[in-house]
Formats: sequence, C-alpha cells, structure tokens
Amino acid sequence: MELLPNFSLLRPRSITEAVAARAGSGETRFLAGGTDLMPAMRRGLMQADTLIDLSDVAELRGITVDNKGVRIGAGTSIEQLATHPLLARDYPAIAQAALAIAGPTHRAVGTLGGNLCLDTRCRYYNQSEPWRTAINFCMKLSGDTCRVAPKSDRCYAAYSGDLAPTLMVHAAVADIAGPLGRRQVPLAEIFADDGIAYLTLAPGELLVAVSVPVASGWRSGYEKIRTRGAIDFPLVGVAVALRCADDGLHDLRIATTGSDSRPLLIAGLDELCALPLDDALMRVDKLLRKQIGPMETTLAPATYRRRVVPILVRRLVHRLMAG
Repeated sequence: MELLPNFSLLRPRSITEAVAARAGSGETRFLAGGTDLMPAMRRGLMQADTLIDLSDVAELRGITVDNKGVRIGAGTSIEQLATHPLLARDYPAIAQAALAIAGPTHRAVGTLGGNLCLDTRCRYYNQSEPWRTAINFCMKLSGDTCRVAPKSDRCYAAYSGDLAPTLMVHAAVADIAGPLGRRQVPLAEIFADDGIAYLTLAPGELLVAVSVPVASGWRSGYEKIRTRGAIDFPLVGVAVALRCADDGLHDLRIATTGSDSRPLLIAGLDELCALPLDDALMRVDKLLRKQIGPMETTLAPATYRRRVVPILVRRLVHRLMAG
C-alpha cells in the first residue's frame, strides 16, 4: 500500500502569511482541496517537506458580483461553482465544466485554484512508483526521456483541468500574490506549453482569484469526452463562447483542454465571424487542426482526440446559436 511521506503542516490565516510561509526553507507546496496533490504524493510523483494548508485563508474563498463582473476566489469549491445561480445564468460554460469535474465528493473539497493549477498528466507519468521504475521513469520525473515522444527534448504531458478553457473564453484575469506583491494577468498567460514547467507563476506565487468581466450578450457552453461518464479527466474538452447578430456570428471564442500541455485559446477566429456559419465552421476546423496537438498521453489514440475536437465545437456552436 502506498503511504504518504512525512511532512510538516502550516495553517496561515492570510494571503500575506501564506506567501511568507512558501518562502521558507525546504520543499514547500500549497495545499487546497488536496484531491490531486495527496494521491500524487502517495505515488511519489510530488515531494514536499512542508504543506501550506490554505483552508483557513478566508480571502481566498467566495464569489462576489458587481457591475464589472464576477470575482471568484481561488479557494472556492468546485461544488459552489457548479451550483451558483449567477454562473449558471450568465457564465454557463463555467458551471457546466464544474459539474463535469470528478464526482460529488471531489467537487465538495476540490477548489478553483487547484483545478486551474492541476498537474499535467500522461499514461506513463501517472502510475505507481514500481510501474514507473519498470520503464526507467520519464522526463517529467527522475528520467531523461519523454515516453510520449522519445526523440523530443521536452515533456508532452497534457493539461487536463476543465475550468481553464471556460474562464479563458470569458476573458478571465488572474489575480496573483507573491513575494514582490500583487499582479493581474490574463488567465491564459499563467500557462506554458511544457509538460514539466506548465505554469508561469514565479517561485512562491499564489493564485488568489479570477475575475471575469460582465458577459452581456455572450452565450457559452462546455463539453468533454472522457472514458467514463463520470470521475475521469477529459480526453479532450472544449469551451465555446459566442455572440450573435442578424442570425449570424458576431464574436466567437474557443478554448480546449486535454489536447496540449496547456489549455489552448484558439487564435484567428475574429475574421471568420463575417462568413456564413457553414463556411465559418469549415475554417474553424482548419484552425483547430493547425493549433491543437494531441499526443499519446492517454489510452485513447491522439488521432481520435484530434477528430473529436471539431465535432464538439460544431455541436456547441449550433446549440448556442439556437439559444
């Protein structure tokens, strides 16, 4: 049986205390819901001398609404996102993605910040230590070869968080605290296309909240394909947000998860909105083929996952256009 290694536990009560604790000596990690971190530590995928439990930091929790939009604390539970009436009404993609994450007990303790900062994964890395030892490990941990792409000089483990693409199509901004103070950046900018260094957060930085502007006129949705109808991470997930005008597209945003080492906001969509819908969707298919790059990170073939993404996009666009 896999056992947790020994570690110290700190319980700061403010963001300032949490950031200061991360600057301490030794290997430290922030602990939110722990639904990904604790199993990873049991399997030897992550190490920490000290865990910084964020559950007592009230500033990290809650959903607040004003005339500029909605602000969601990084410590807000996924269950709250799935059941919040304003999100379901004005930002439905976010609520749909939250409801599609894992199972009810996971959603009750898992958090927005934990899902956004979810470790990348692949079928070679996310295994027991004896299994990984048998293949001489991989580049992401203890090895020197990416088992997904053996001739590559980088890791291709895939990002599989459900919430990131839905927030990205709603132009979300991340609020980050660190040793040098606070900063705000578009959410898409906290992710990097690298299976190992998949976040751009500086050492000691903490994701505090995500702000989403008013979604006047926008319609959105999220769909994912997974092996089982519940629990599983997405083989691929797609978020779409659009606005209509004169029975056609006025604005279109698409983001994906599960296909690459970061959630991907598809570029080049603005010029397509002036086209008839069928022509626009044909062009979207070409953009998707060029920009997404599924690898053999899951048991489902990359070719299957690549073909599924345009189907999900078309399904969502037609559904949203119909109101």
